Amino acid sequence: MSDDKGAQPVRKSERLQHELLVAYRTVDGFITDWAVNISRGGIFINTRTPLAVGSIVRLIVSLPDAAFPFDLTGRVIRVHPPDPNSDTIPGMGIEFVDIDEEKKSRLARFVDRLRAELPDAVMPPPKK
Repeated sequence: MSDDKGAQPVRKSERLQHELLVAYRTVDGFITDWAVNISRGGIFINTRTPLAVGSIVRLIVSLPDAAFPFDLTGRVIRVHPPDPNSDTIPGMGIEFVDIDEEKKSRLARFVDRLRAELPDAVMPPPKK
């Protein structure tokens, strides 16, 4: 029998490497960090103080093609704590939840346009 405790969540959408400014609420207020990749289904935020897995977070995302930032709700599904002995980027993977059709459409258009403009931005599939 295998041990699933170290298993990563299965990705539902292809990730694209792209930096975006993201603000999110914590118990201490809003924090601004950089997202280092995005997909139709989620985002990875580079932070040295990630929230706990399962935390619900309100995000304010600024897309380059949007006049105003828009808010999304997400759930932390994985965490990479800072580790000086690793090349892994510290941060948290957030899956978008309860996203309405208008926001889903805007996000999909942005990701599709980014994929077309930056074909080398696609992240390689995880190694098994």
